Amino acid sequence: MRLTNIAQATLPPGAVHSYALRPVGPRGRALPVSFDQGRHVGAGDRPGSWMSIALRLPAGTTRDDLAAAWERTVDRHGTFRSVFGLDDAGEPTLHEVELGDGVWETHDVPEGIATREVVRELFDVVCRPLATPSHRMAVVEPDAAAEDPRPCVVLAADHAHVDMWSLVVVARDLIAYLDAASGQAGADDLPDAPPFAEHTAALEKRGPAPAEVVAEWAELLDLGGGEMPRFPLPVGDPEPGALPVVEVREVMDAVEYDAFAGAAKAAGTSTIGLAMSALTDVTRQLADAPLRAVFPVHSRHEPRWHDSSGWFITNSVLECDDAAPTACAASVKRAITLGSHPLAPILEPYGGMKVPRGMFALSWLDTRRLPAELDDRLDAQYVSAVSASDDVMLWFVVNRRGLHLRCRYPDTDEAVASVGGWLDAVVDAFAERIPDTGAERTVGAGPVSIT
Repeated sequence: MRLTNIAQATLPPGAVHSYALRPVGPRGRALPVSFDQGRHVGAGDRPGSWMSIALRLPAGTTRDDLAAAWERTVDRHGTFRSVFGLDDAGEPTLHEVELGDGVWETHDVPEGIATREVVRELFDVVCRPLATPSHRMAVVEPDAAAEDPRPCVVLAADHAHVDMWSLVVVARDLIAYLDAASGQAGADDLPDAPPFAEHTAALEKRGPAPAEVVAEWAELLDLGGGEMPRFPLPVGDPEPGALPVVEVREVMDAVEYDAFAGAAKAAGTSTIGLAMSALTDVTRQLADAPLRAVFPVHSRHEPRWHDSSGWFITNSVLECDDAAPTACAASVKRAITLGSHPLAPILEPYGGMKVPRGMFALSWLDTRRLPAELDDRLDAQYVSAVSASDDVMLWFVVNRRGLHLRCRYPDTDEAVASVGGWLDAVVDAFAERIPDTGAERTVGAGPVSIT
């Protein structure tokens, strides 16, 4: 499974259709809004706030089959049957909504325009924070002359309703319902999926964070003047509304990653501990600073949430000063602990979560450990939107093919030089930590793609 964005996604040429579910009646009962949902929706209605997953389906899959499977998928996940709004004070609200029958819409693909651009324009309109609903299924039906006749379905929703884990679950559900319609087993075995709003309510009922956690947060925030961490090298000052640079790089193939994981185990640490050791070394060498970054952690602490869709991600801060792999592993555990408590009361004295220009965040996801798994034959792609940003966001994704990274950073001369050079050094640092596998390296030589 690849991590990409809509400007780089691989969608076949062909006809583009989407299935629009229509709301029925007025909005229903009010639901609680999570801290991160409030921040996201409170930033206003806008394009480019969605996430999606693209899959290749068996040739011959009909739109009728897709519509029925998507309706069942939406019915299974409560967050897809809720919509956001703003109250008189401009604060985000969330209400249940009933969705009726859907309709297929056909989207014109002008000559010379890639289908991914048509899909991007569609999702930018219908998957906004305040859309009703803010999700949509699209399908690209390949041209008759295409070498691969399989249709490509793209499932998208505003980020307020999904995270990367959710997208895998939703895709798994759609496939299961398609299989059930064709007489195959699977859909009846899907576990219950409690709605994300229940998770928000449960978190609100928890007591305050322990005093030592509050104190550690205060220490980390005070280091940044109350703001979240910045990338430690210059990133310049991008023009307002400027789109960022996005790089995707191969880091290790599957054999190399297994050897890397073996080296971590032999050193008595975790794989992510060894990985963060590499990043800490590079940051110290190039910036003479510790590795400090916003560190997203999931909040699916109970098994009942594993098959639900929603924003089950909260933020923490990772700080690695000592580059020893065991010390970095301990820092990761500390960051997970810091992110395991309600953030609103912790950040309130600082005016909430303050995001500076050049904020640095890094994420680590091993898709092999998710409870829902997608067959490699589906050619699944995580496809994010493209929108203006001035931060530095780094994603590491492990799958059965190895480890790759995606990095987004401002399109300025300073950021291209500093972030690009930092990424070069990171890839080299990983290579230095891979035991000799006896095979010639085929990845890590440079960016796979840049936009």
